[in-house]
Amino acid sequence: MLNLRYHSQPAALPRCQSTMQLLLDYIPIVIFIVAYFYRDIFYATGVLMIAMPIVFLLQWVITRKLNRIYGASTLLVLVLGGFTLAFRNPTFLYWKPTVLNWAFAAAFLGSQWIGSKTFVERMLGNAADLKHEQWLRLNQIWIAFFVFVGAVNIYVAYTFSEAFWVKFKLFGMLGITLVFVIIQSIWLTLVAQKNESASGDSEA
Repeated sequence: MLNLRYHSQPAALPRCQSTMQLLLDYIPIVIFIVAYFYRDIFYATGVLMIAMPIVFLLQWVITRKLNRIYGASTLLVLVLGGFTLAFRNPTFLYWKPTVLNWAFAAAFLGSQWIGSKTFVERMLGNAADLKHEQWLRLNQIWIAFFVFVGAVNIYVAYTFSEAFWVKFKLFGMLGITLVFVIIQSIWLTLVAQKNESASGDSEA
């Protein structure tokens, strides 16, 4: 899952603290993978249900702020993980990344009509100077990303082996996120250059 909290940090936040939060976000996934290959999906689910609230608490201790994105992810793990253990059916856990990403997509879509700014502008407004229609386009890019990640997750879960899906949770989603970040950076650079050129022409 894309680390929204990390990308929306204020400039005053020390770099080491941001890096620590990013590492903390991935610790439960690594623990989940290790637990899975140590025993099975149900054991790993139980371990994950313990690890995520602990990491959520650690993030609060470090920042003194509630990470709502991670909190929502933790809540889903507790609910769907609970169903997985109660019914001895990992399908509930398979859907967790998809439900979370599609919920983000719906929230970002709704922000285009609710409030004065989209979620993306609220997150990146201090890092980029874009026009209103450009913020809308970037918000739509994020929506497409969330929909895509959710779809890919459930495709992998139902098409490949359980072990493959477990590894995909870390390596596959991390790779997709890195590609998205690169694409977004290129897009922002091109838009910034376009805006700068247009501003220069108007001043001339």
